[in-house]
Amino acid sequence: MVDVLLGLQWGDEGKGKIADYLTPGYDIVARFQGGPNAGHSLHFNDQKFVLNTIPSGIFRDNCLNVIGNGVVADPVRLKVEIEKLVAAGVDVKSKLLISKKAHIILPTHLILDAANEASKGDKKIGSTLRGIGPTYMDKTGRNGLRIGDIISQNFNHQYQDLVQKHLKLIQNFNFTDYDLPALEAPFFEALEFLRGFNLIDSEYYLNQALKDNKRILAEGAQGSLLDIDFGSYPFVTSSNTTAGGVCTGLGIPPGSIGKVIGIFKAYCTRVGSGPFPTELNDAMGEQLRRQGNEFGATTGRPRRTGWLDLPALHYSVMINGVNELIMMKSDVLSGIDEVKVCTSYKVNGTETLQMPFDICNAIVEPVYESFKGWQDDLTQIRSFDALPDSFRSYCSQISNRSNCPIGIISVGPDREETIRVGNS
Repeated sequence: MVDVLLGLQWGDEGKGKIADYLTPGYDIVARFQGGPNAGHSLHFNDQKFVLNTIPSGIFRDNCLNVIGNGVVADPVRLKVEIEKLVAAGVDVKSKLLISKKAHIILPTHLILDAANEASKGDKKIGSTLRGIGPTYMDKTGRNGLRIGDIISQNFNHQYQDLVQKHLKLIQNFNFTDYDLPALEAPFFEALEFLRGFNLIDSEYYLNQALKDNKRILAEGAQGSLLDIDFGSYPFVTSSNTTAGGVCTGLGIPPGSIGKVIGIFKAYCTRVGSGPFPTELNDAMGEQLRRQGNEFGATTGRPRRTGWLDLPALHYSVMINGVNELIMMKSDVLSGIDEVKVCTSYKVNGTETLQMPFDICNAIVEPVYESFKGWQDDLTQIRSFDALPDSFRSYCSQISNRSNCPIGIISVGPDREETIRVGNS
């Protein structure tokens, strides 16, 4: 079976830590969508690693890692990522498999991304400028180049054809702030580097693994509220970040999906533009940002912060069919006398539990319920029963109102700072 691990908010929920934590129970970890805009942080042995494209099982022995067909890969960034892991003693080559159908981010995709974002002025969507949107556009427009193409004798011709199309588009933006030759030199060097890796027909590989009763963990990037179809459109990413993206992003049948595990923070964060009903633009918001170290693992950008949003969480649980919740960064709320939770919205004056279609334009006012806070340092606690009563009550309310049990609670960034609840 394939279990699914994905984020339920606007990304940055802590998927990397949990994928790494759960990996001993799996034979294969496979990324099914997204690109190097992901920043999955892992902490162990007093070290921190940030993975952008490589699945989070790469540090575990006896675990193979697949970059699936639904991923878009920047060869330059992937090469750098691999080299950092190798320098840290990780045997990447024997444990990393790359789908031939994964699309390639070209240097001109990076330029197009920058040109497009610059043209929006004050209506920017907050792109990470990693070329991901333009690459997915070429994919759906049937123009893209894939990893499997780099071993074709016709690759250079294909590359030049696509680059010429891109340069015409860039010219339309009147954008000149780029140096294509400077970007191409490391790009072609990285392609040669990747040709030495195991490039696979991942749909055949993963389906054979299922027949062999291998346990697979599908690892998502970004968060459900950034899904291209179900997120806060147009302030979304370019792929399907929800459970539906697993089948198309890995080439596996729906019936092979087992448990869907959803990760959320004990509060909310968001990077870039877009609606955020519970956002705190005050001292409390700054306290959450500071205590939670809420700065992008990939971009370094400060994250917007706010209280937990239960209507949004319930929405994500519903569209993903989540069986188990994992709550991250619980320790960040320690020391707050009164913890608030949004339990419903007032949308244009009418109270509702549903996320509105026009959330980007409607007047959405959060309706809060207050909970007694806790002063205890949670980072040293390793059992649910030892947690403060007020914190356990907080967890119980979240579980009840989202109609989904909490199976794991994270009380710090390290692997060891993790609590299993009940028989999860």
